[in-house]
Amino acid sequence: MEGVLSRRLVELFRWVDPGPDSSHLVSDTSGWWRDPTVLAALGPALAGLFPAARPTVVIAPEVTGLLLGPLVAAATGAGFLPAYKDGGERRRWGTGRWAQTPPDHRGGRLRIGVDGRHLHPGDRVLLVDDWVDSGAQFHALHELVTAAGAAVVGAAAVVSNCPAEVAARLRVRALLDGDALG
Repeated sequence: MEGVLSRRLVELFRWVDPGPDSSHLVSDTSGWWRDPTVLAALGPALAGLFPAARPTVVIAPEVTGLLLGPLVAAATGAGFLPAYKDGGERRRWGTGRWAQTPPDHRGGRLRIGVDGRHLHPGDRVLLVDDWVDSGAQFHALHELVTAAGAAVVGAAAVVSNCPAEVAARLRVRALLDGDALG
């Protein structure tokens, strides 16, 4: 199934040129979410990248992670904890745990956080996202999880473009290498 899923992810993906004011192409993954077979397979496939991990919670950053995270959590029997980016329109309340990212693939930094009431010492955390370029968000989430006394058991992504040394340090595994998407 993994080979079939990988081929289908490539088929349903496209790069979009947003116009003359943009300096780069934009990834369009909307075909992934529209295809019911792909949608049903993504959670188990991402969980399958870490078959022995036994996470107690899956953490995934907004925006697309809020779709993928619950799919992976359901596939592993774990709970789900969303990670939010500071500065958005929605105000966060409660006891937050926050971490600052290193510069991302465009040089930007952001604060990312979770509701601290739901991240406990001893939790086994699987990080999940759709795309990893620099690993900046996974890096910040690693710090946040470790500071809470929990352990990161892996970081699963649909696509990874991050350098090999970053992937090794953050334990990133992906269904696709970015080169597969052209």
